[in-house]
Amino acid sequence: MFYKFIKHLLRYKTPLIHILVWAVLLLLPKIFSYSDFINVETRTHESDSFFYLNLINRLLLILVFYANTQILIPKLLYSKKYAFFVFSLLSVFFTILTIDYSLFQLLAINHKFHFLKAINHNIGLFILTVLGSITLKIFWDKQKADYINNERQKENLKTELSFLRSQISPHFIFNILNNIVAMVRLKNDGVEDTIVKLSSLLQYMLYETDEEKVLIQNEVAYIKSYIDLQSQRFGNKLQVITQFNIFENDNLIEPMLLIPFVENAFKHGYGLIKNPIIEINLKCINQQLFFEVKNKYNPKDSQKDKSSGIGLGNVKRRLELLYPNTHDLKIEQNEDWFIVKLKLELKP
Repeated sequence: MFYKFIKHLLRYKTPLIHILVWAVLLLLPKIFSYSDFINVETRTHESDSFFYLNLINRLLLILVFYANTQILIPKLLYSKKYAFFVFSLLSVFFTILTIDYSLFQLLAINHKFHFLKAINHNIGLFILTVLGSITLKIFWDKQKADYINNERQKENLKTELSFLRSQISPHFIFNILNNIVAMVRLKNDGVEDTIVKLSSLLQYMLYETDEEKVLIQNEVAYIKSYIDLQSQRFGNKLQVITQFNIFENDNLIEPMLLIPFVENAFKHGYGLIKNPIIEINLKCINQQLFFEVKNKYNPKDSQKDKSSGIGLGNVKRRLELLYPNTHDLKIEQNEDWFIVKLKLELKP
């Protein structure tokens, strides 16, 4: 029961904090300074009147604070209408003096109202209230703007990542369908097995890649199936050497992150190349992923489709967004070899 009460109370923590701060900063000091107000024997009509006068003045300053933060600052100060802003504050201050004069008459205080004394009595707290409200308003708005910018950046990041991933997936499907067409033309008996594997890959792409992270072994199984499909197409014409060593099974990785490197190797590692070879090595140990893809290539080979490089460009951008300062990507061209080396810090 008490927990529910506290939980309900926390919903209104902001106004409660405001009330508490004003009580401490404005009301309590005055109550303590008018300790005679509690002592009935020493209380007089004049002391009572001054107590109420000062209490009403403090309440007026609270109104000034919120009028400044909610109306004057947004509409005048932020709009750079400085003259109107100063004029408005002066108008408010003289309104307070007018109210003071009226209270003198209403409370029947046996002292003559002196305009200069009233200014001297009120100007200090008024300036403090104005400056405090300006400072807090700018701070609050800065915090709010930062929060909105952070949320907008998160949404933009999600949108950009979704866009990049959506570009990679159709590219991959396009290549696999071309493989199946080639196998059908060659009347390869492995077409049925290829379609079954493609079905499992599509299931992975449609259902598991919606997650922000997937288990590393699931991503590796996806890569292995892709390599099997490509190997069925090329047969003995292309030598593929793979090595996968996963020592920790609970590590997570962004789905469809590694496959573009493998796609690129198969796309450009076969053609006008003597003894084409593709080497793929992946190792996960101590929450570190080491991934290397090597393929022979021919710089003079101009038989590249229009989508050449799209996958690598996307994966570079995704790495920058998803693993800032926690990845190391090196792409090298060494004689007849195209080499990709990637190091990632994984999270369990």
